[in-house]
Amino acid sequence: MNPQELTPQEQLEWLKTGTADVVPAAELTAKLQRARDTGRPLRVKLGMDPSAPDLHLGHTVVLRKLRQFQQLGHQVILIIGDFTAMIGDPTGKSETRKALTPDEVRANAQTYADQAFTVLDPERTQLVYNNDWLGPMTFADVVQLTSRYTVARLLERDDFQKRFGEGRPIAVHEFMYAFAQSYDSVHLKADVELGGTDQRFNILMGRDIQESHGLPAQVGIFMPILVGLDGVQKMSKSLGNYIGVAEPPQAMYEKLMSISDAAMPEYYRLLTDVPLSDYAPLAQEQPMEAKKRLAVELTGMYHSAAAAAQAREEWDRVHSRREIPAEMPEVSVPADAFKENGLITIARLLTTAGLAASGREARRLAEQGGVAINGEKVTNPDAEIDLQDGSVVQVGRRKFARVSRA
Repeated sequence: MNPQELTPQEQLEWLKTGTADVVPAAELTAKLQRARDTGRPLRVKLGMDPSAPDLHLGHTVVLRKLRQFQQLGHQVILIIGDFTAMIGDPTGKSETRKALTPDEVRANAQTYADQAFTVLDPERTQLVYNNDWLGPMTFADVVQLTSRYTVARLLERDDFQKRFGEGRPIAVHEFMYAFAQSYDSVHLKADVELGGTDQRFNILMGRDIQESHGLPAQVGIFMPILVGLDGVQKMSKSLGNYIGVAEPPQAMYEKLMSISDAAMPEYYRLLTDVPLSDYAPLAQEQPMEAKKRLAVELTGMYHSAAAAAQAREEWDRVHSRREIPAEMPEVSVPADAFKENGLITIARLLTTAGLAASGREARRLAEQGGVAINGEKVTNPDAEIDLQDGSVVQVGRRKFARVSRA
């Protein structure tokens, strides 16, 4: 199928696949028709604040939809929010979000574009930084912009409304985030803006601000939020429940194998092009095999088919055949960790080898049967052992280290 041969109505149906909402869908059809009639590609916008150094699979849900617009011949505008990241998006936050410093923003932004281009076509992507137009604005410019919207409308936001009702503080600069994002749409004359469902207020406000500047209102396309590895909250680096786009193949495969069976269909639907008819029966009848296929699909997508196959073989070696990994970290235990008799307790070994965060955690891991030395389970955290160089210490199902005396 050549997407550019589709009629505007067929294009709309294709673009709506996997979305949570398109507002308003009729306007998108009209814009697609106009683009075909005039030969002027639509300007499709996505803003990404570099609030962390790397992108994760949750970000790719929206990036993949942008890629569909590119396949239809449209121009994608990827905004690196180096200005807005210093404000901090208050969306979904129960308290004022910590703003980033310029140095933190610059360091994070360096990796965003390269990682986004693992999904997007660089030839059809305009990469911009919103500090270029937001930074030079004067105080008079900001006053004029904010005069176009009311406080009452801002307080309609669920997160602001909740915090206001609970007496939690709302800093004035948090109101400014939505104005800044909306002005991005004005400056860039966006025809379409994409975002997660949590960006609904900001994107629809952008429609109003564009119209107040005498511009056609953008269409908002809202994508579902990908649940993280915990199966509960949205994927987020701050919550530690993420899978990074740039993670090594083995780490990516391991994390994908840890998702719940319940989350698996959503990962297939939002992150791959595998048809429902292929994965649904497999997920129902052979969930483990379905999860392995998913892990191979995504690891291959961001690395290579060979890397994905190797990651699967390593996972099978450790988890199916119960063999030790082919590669593992090598750790040296310092001499002062040993007792005068030259022995070391299990709890002390785990903490000094970095396999447990604290003595308390080490004791719990051992007592719950999660520790093995050279394949032999050890349940007494106070047991003293004569550590031999090259001993393999295993904690849980996935954590291994080859340990020696320093």
